[in-house]
Amino acid sequence: MSNLLIIGYIWPEPSSSAAGARMMQLIEFFQKDNYRITFATTARDTDNKVDLDSLGIHTERIKLNDPEFDILLNELNPEIVLFDRFMIEEQFGWRVDNVCPEAIKILDTEDLHFLRNAREGAYKKNISEKDIYLTSDLAKREIAAIYRCDISLIISEPELELLRNEFRIPEEILLYLPFMLSAISKNEQLELPGFNDRKDFISIGNFLHEPNWNAVLLLKEKVWPEIHKKLPEARMNIYGAYPSEKVLNLHNTKEKFLIHGWVENANEVMKNSKVCLAPIQFGAGLKGKLVEAMKNGTPSVTTGIGAEGISNWNKWNGFVTDEVEEFVQHAIELYSNKNLWEEKQQTGFEIFNNKFNKKYHQDNFRKTLNLIIKNLSRHRDHNFTGKMLKHHLHRSTYFMSRFIEEKNRNKN
Repeated sequence: MSNLLIIGYIWPEPSSSAAGARMMQLIEFFQKDNYRITFATTARDTDNKVDLDSLGIHTERIKLNDPEFDILLNELNPEIVLFDRFMIEEQFGWRVDNVCPEAIKILDTEDLHFLRNAREGAYKKNISEKDIYLTSDLAKREIAAIYRCDISLIISEPELELLRNEFRIPEEILLYLPFMLSAISKNEQLELPGFNDRKDFISIGNFLHEPNWNAVLLLKEKVWPEIHKKLPEARMNIYGAYPSEKVLNLHNTKEKFLIHGWVENANEVMKNSKVCLAPIQFGAGLKGKLVEAMKNGTPSVTTGIGAEGISNWNKWNGFVTDEVEEFVQHAIELYSNKNLWEEKQQTGFEIFNNKFNKKYHQDNFRKTLNLIIKNLSRHRDHNFTGKMLKHHLHRSTYFMSRFIEEKNRNKN
């Protein structure tokens, strides 16, 4: 058995976020290939985290700037180390290189943080996202981490193209790996509630994620009042983990705009809803709520940002528009027209089964990983920029970490 060390940014919470579901898909992949997995994180416990120990995954609590992590590395001697987001590679990558230089380093970007950040800034300042990310320190840091790893997992094709074309990152160190999901069979499709058995609108998303809060605020202020005029019996149900007071304050029973907070079984509430609304104005990666809607046969209305990486505007399980008036009109059409609803539902099943085919993406990931394992020295020799960035970061990080260690030691 080979050893895999996953260094997590947070504990996986698949019921709270797409990032948590993504991590569990990666864990499933490595378990299937008989890896002995250790999940280590500096994060605090959460109520919604998966019980990894019950799945046969060893867990470790680790600290930043602590030499005990080096001891853990020596004991595990992992063949592969997977970093959950680029910040984790910055903090622990140099230690992995020092203690386990032959370990394959994988970076799961989740989404491109610098792109998400740039889009939020561009939205608020009404400027081009490119004007932000090309001068962004965050972009420099994230791309440097990509270069320092042997392979980086990119969840969205548009993000892959951005890295290839705009930043000229070699294809050899990038791998397109979206969600890896089991196909929805015809029987499963038929077992889902039909048009007449569903009611109400749904929006769902983790409220620690700024784009989700922004989307719900837009629903409350501009979208829902217009829908409510035409469909007064329908409710707008809002679900999501970690709602703040400002989110809860949007709850209004008279307007039928209802904040429910975290839900244990998102599939259950999704499959009983008639239409999913996601007026996402900025963000990056794949929007798990929209993939979840397709899985549960729930047509959706979203924006170009929401659909990005999943499908194009002309092929969607509902409608894609960046105009509020069209968004409202399409939402009402989907909710009211059974034939249109069923047609869009079928389109969603097709997108889901073709785009996120678990077997295809797992096989491709395995093939890529095996090639790197067999040709590690050559693979790294071709990535001279990565070697250079490792050299300079490791020296600066090493001395800073040693300074903090000594400072902490003196405190004790």
